[in-house]
Amino acid sequence: MREHALSKLDYNRVIETVSGYTVTYLGLRHAGELRPSSDAAVIMRKLQETEETRGLLAKGAHPPLPSMEGMETLLQLLGTGYVLTETDFGFLAQFIRSCAQLRQYMASKRGEAPDVSAYAASMHDLKPLLEAIEQCVDRGRIVDAASAELHKTRKKIRVAEERLQKKLDGLLSRLSDILQERLVSQRNGRYVLPVKKEYRRRLAGTVLDESSSGQTVFVEPAEVAPLQYELSALRTEEAREETQVLAQLTGLAESYAYELSVNADTVGFYDFLLAKAKWALAIGGASVRLNEQGKIRLKEARHPFLSVPPVPLNVEVGSEFRALLITGPNTGGKTVALKTIGLLTLMAQSGLLVPAAEGSELAVFRSVEVDIGDDQSLDASLSTFSSHLRNVIDILAHAGSSTLVLLDELATGTDPGEGVGLSIAVLEELYRRGCVMMATTHFNEIKEYARVTLGFRNARMAFDEETLSPLYRLDMGEAGNSYAFVIARKLGISEAIVKRAGTIAESLKAGRGTAAIPALANGGDHPDRAGNSKRASDTHKKKPADTEQQLHINWEIGDVVFIPHLRKSGVVYRLADERGNMVVQVQKEKLTINHRRIRKYIDKKHLYPGEDYDMDIVFESVENRKKRHEMGKRHVEGLTIEKPQEE
Repeated sequence: MREHALSKLDYNRVIETVSGYTVTYLGLRHAGELRPSSDAAVIMRKLQETEETRGLLAKGAHPPLPSMEGMETLLQLLGTGYVLTETDFGFLAQFIRSCAQLRQYMASKRGEAPDVSAYAASMHDLKPLLEAIEQCVDRGRIVDAASAELHKTRKKIRVAEERLQKKLDGLLSRLSDILQERLVSQRNGRYVLPVKKEYRRRLAGTVLDESSSGQTVFVEPAEVAPLQYELSALRTEEAREETQVLAQLTGLAESYAYELSVNADTVGFYDFLLAKAKWALAIGGASVRLNEQGKIRLKEARHPFLSVPPVPLNVEVGSEFRALLITGPNTGGKTVALKTIGLLTLMAQSGLLVPAAEGSELAVFRSVEVDIGDDQSLDASLSTFSSHLRNVIDILAHAGSSTLVLLDELATGTDPGEGVGLSIAVLEELYRRGCVMMATTHFNEIKEYARVTLGFRNARMAFDEETLSPLYRLDMGEAGNSYAFVIARKLGISEAIVKRAGTIAESLKAGRGTAAIPALANGGDHPDRAGNSKRASDTHKKKPADTEQQLHINWEIGDVVFIPHLRKSGVVYRLADERGNMVVQVQKEKLTINHRRIRKYIDKKHLYPGEDYDMDIVFESVENRKKRHEMGKRHVEGLTIEKPQEE
């Protein structure tokens, strides 16, 4: 699957959500590596495992997932020469104990979850390593019995500490009158007495520190110095013996490095399985049937990330027909329908249960290609149409017989005639390649094409005409509309204007162009630009038959027009003469065409800033404009401007 499709369908949120349910670093790593597969056997196995785990959790089971605290660093250090610490062995012992509990638990679930429990059976029994750790380390401290030498050394230390303590207690009693406090302190690991500064000379010994006020000096009495040196030497010997014990234990742990790695990986995978199952329970996910014939049949499907409870989606494509055209009003749920089908397909192919009812079925595709949303970039100077077209070109470069294609808002951002033609041609090519397609559109021509073409089917997003509210329900087999007239009428547009709009729309739908739009009846009301209504007979005198259409078209130089017989657009360069002939610039050529053969597309006022906009920018080349600028400043010998001949 390509990253563009994954991004457009919010697959990154799937990864983030599953990751949020993990509790171990290895489970988090598995979630981060989640990707759709195109191997049907692998997908079915993953779905079965997730379904089994979901079933265990649904029954209230709580698998004892081992703690992985401290294990990431520990496993990385094995074999590097690093000697593990008492704390490290505490983490390791806890991990080994909990692995044994997990193995025992999963063994008891073989009947309910045979596939999932099999992973625990592959975990290794590490009882010898655990016993060795417990014999040497207890609650973060190496025990005396860890080695004979350590036991002997610690016994000597206890005797030396007792002798030193007796000597210090005697000094405290004998020298109480020169001490600031009757207590023994430590400085740099050495025992000292707090002597008043003025009595310093009464105690033989070494000053190791002084109070901040200068009134107290901390003296190591000469009488206890030999005992302190003896104790220090014994503690050095103790540390050496402890290091020996830890080194031997580390060597033993390294001999089990493979087994520890297998157990850790298994725990991480169980964490990942549990995370998938927990999310499935949260969204009402279930397993679906899979096929490799491109058939999609979803019942009561829901998008997992909608902020409000979604209306269940029922949709079918890929069996009797491979292309589904969805129509309906804006904000009616068309795009959500596409995203739901795309994301649920990716989820299923990732081994995730999907929020859909029993009996749902999804196909396994090698790729999912999408053009959803507007990738318009101001930096790249791309229009909406250019953005969509670039995506379509990219899709055509990758789409094949096992591809799901999702296209949002066909023919958007360009001339409707050309856009519709291009959209239908693209749909035909994708169909020829064997793709399964779903697309949304507002255009009647595309709806009609889907209605009469074998392998294509229409569907519509339902709309409540009374409340002007989308119902977010997909009705299969019917084409919808944008409900513009219904909404206009409900919002207060006069019935006369709505009826007139209907007449114009029917004329345009029949392909007769703006020149064939029926004129208003004599004596009828005609709204002027100020919104006032005047009698047509009062406003206009009788016109010749060949200019009657000008009543309804106010041409201006700079208007963008569509020329049906050329299937091209152009810009009005010169208004109509007495014969109705206009000059239109089409791709830098100036053509003379009768106004009856032209259809206005975009008014000048919507294209250029201000009434005094310099139209030479549109009609003249950059070279000629530079020449004209030079001529305006001074006479330039030999400088001429050539105008293109009008055809």
